[in-house]
Amino acid sequence: MKAIAILGSTGSVGVTTLDLIERFRDRFEVAALAAGRNLERLAEQVRRFQPRMVSVADAECATRLRGLVGSGTVRIVHGIEGAEEVATCDGASLVVSAMVGALGLRPTLAAIRAGKDIAFANKEVLVVAGAIVTRAARQSGAHLIPVDSEHNAIFQCLEGRNPATLKRIILTASGGPFLRLAHERFAKVSVAEALRHPTWQMGSKITIDSATLMNKGLEVIEAHWLFALPPERISVLIHPQSIVHSMVELVDGSVIAEMAVPDMAIPIAYALAYPERVPLDHLKPFSLAEHRELTFEEPDHERFPCLQLAYEALAAGGTMPACLSAANEVLVAAFLDGRVGFTDIARHIEAVMSAHRAAEPRSLEDVLEVDGWARAEAARLAGLDGAGRNG
Repeated sequence: MKAIAILGSTGSVGVTTLDLIERFRDRFEVAALAAGRNLERLAEQVRRFQPRMVSVADAECATRLRGLVGSGTVRIVHGIEGAEEVATCDGASLVVSAMVGALGLRPTLAAIRAGKDIAFANKEVLVVAGAIVTRAARQSGAHLIPVDSEHNAIFQCLEGRNPATLKRIILTASGGPFLRLAHERFAKVSVAEALRHPTWQMGSKITIDSATLMNKGLEVIEAHWLFALPPERISVLIHPQSIVHSMVELVDGSVIAEMAVPDMAIPIAYALAYPERVPLDHLKPFSLAEHRELTFEEPDHERFPCLQLAYEALAAGGTMPACLSAANEVLVAAFLDGRVGFTDIARHIEAVMSAHRAAEPRSLEDVLEVDGWARAEAARLAGLDGAGRNG
């Protein structure tokens, strides 16, 4: 029986993870859950799975949750310290890192240092502090198992292969809802339009990142740390059908792809059961005959400048990816709130990056300092104060 702790249990990845755990009660159990303020959903999860510990955003949320779940045996903690307790709880051998953004950095790093294997659904953790995270994993022996469908596909394609035979990896992208949108329309894109993803059902932040292609840019940086490859050996192709989840090209010219229906249950189940697999008989069977047209094209960096900004951040190295990620979080939130336009996201990120001088982080505190500076600078450029309100 594998015990699982989930950071971000009320989000889309957390919910799917718990659905899979329920389907395979003979293989998995829930040790601990961390969430934010979605207390009704968390209370229902507590009643269903009886974790030993749960963490919420703050003390007020902890009091409210206790009122919802009653005086049972679950221990309720809160704040970043509470999330770290969940991440390092006794008995859990695998931690699903699914908190949104840099919020998941400290608890995920605490889990790694405690020797827990990590199912990575939070790409920002590796983007912000890839050198620190991977160094900690080497020191503790923790395994980093990607959950993103693209990185999970690469992980599967590379399993058992000699790294010396790898030429490059190819990450696929759906292109989001604006792949064919006229260039002059981008400035007038609405929040509702940007949230209308053609393939995947995801949280609002990652859906906007998909619309700008920043999501793919963050995945390029994540792939650099997961697979130890330089930027020039990490390619991106637009694949609107989202059937080929990614590919690897070997030195002899062979290209190996992982294909499946676009359902996050598949990579999540693979990460949960690794190195084994579980039958997902509830999913619609994959049929190539039903997908007779699979198309691929190069991304247009002028239409989607966020992808190019991510490559530039990776090339600059050091703290620049942390700067990029923090600015993006603030500006995506501002767009969702109707405070900035769609094209302002990339424009302001570029300005924040231009004002930052990258340096090699010596500690997590160095990374967090840059994160805080970039957030404040992005908020200033967007006309917000440091708390994300209009200035």
